[in-house]
Amino acid sequence: MNIYRTPAIEELITGNPYVGRGIVIGKTADGKNAVTAYFIMGRSQNSRNRIFTETDGEVFTEPFDRSKVQDPSLIIYAAIRQLENNLIVTNGDQTDTIYDGLAHGLSFAEALRSRTFEPDGPNFTPRISGMLTFGNGDFCYQMSILKSIDEDGSDCARYTFEYPSKAGLGHFLHTYVTDGNPIPTFQGEPERVAIPNDIDDFTEALWNALDENNRISLYVRYTDIETGAVSESLINKNR
Repeated sequence: MNIYRTPAIEELITGNPYVGRGIVIGKTADGKNAVTAYFIMGRSQNSRNRIFTETDGEVFTEPFDRSKVQDPSLIIYAAIRQLENNLIVTNGDQTDTIYDGLAHGLSFAEALRSRTFEPDGPNFTPRISGMLTFGNGDFCYQMSILKSIDEDGSDCARYTFEYPSKAGLGHFLHTYVTDGNPIPTFQGEPERVAIPNDIDDFTEALWNALDENNRISLYVRYTDIETGAVSESLINKNR
C-alpha cells in the first residue's frame, strides 16, 4: 500500500451515497493557485432546502424556500470568511468562532476549543474546519475535526492537522464515512487528493462524483498565490 498515493477526487467519492459535508484544501499541480472547496449534501427536507450565496468574497448557506425551513440552527451559517491573510472555511457557525478568535489573538485551534460536535444525536455530526494562511509568496493550511468520543456524545475529541502547501496535493475532510443509521463519523487523517490546474475541471469532477440524489451545493475557489486574484465556481442543485 502506497500511503503517499494521491488519487483524483472522484476516486474518493464516486459510488458513496453520503459523505455529508466536505472541505478540500490544497495547491494546484502547477503551483500557482491555492484551492478551497466546500460542499454540502442532505437527506432530510430541511437539509435539502438550501443554496449557497456569495457576497463580497464570503459564502453563506441560505434557505431555498423560506416557507419550508424547520430548524435553521445547524443549516444556516457563513461557510467561508476571510480575516486579513487567513481564509476560513467550515461546515457550521464555527466559521464565526474562528474569525472572532483570530481577531482577539487566538490561534485556529485555540478558537475551536470553545466548540464541540453538533448536538444532533444519535449522529453527533462532526464540526469540520479549515484555514489557509497566506504569506511570503505562499500559503500553509490547517484542518480540524471535532467529533464525539463515543456513541453517547459524552465528550468531544479534537484533532488538528497542519500542512505546508505542495504542488498538486490537497487534503479532503468530510463529516461521514457513508450513509447509515446512525451515520458513521469520518475516521482518521484528512485524505490526500490530487488538485488539478483548472477550476472548471475540478468543479465538474467533484460535483459529478457526489451522489446525485443527496448533493445540494458546491463552492470552489482558486486564489492566485502571486497576485491574489480569485476565480470562483458555484453550483446549486436548487437553482
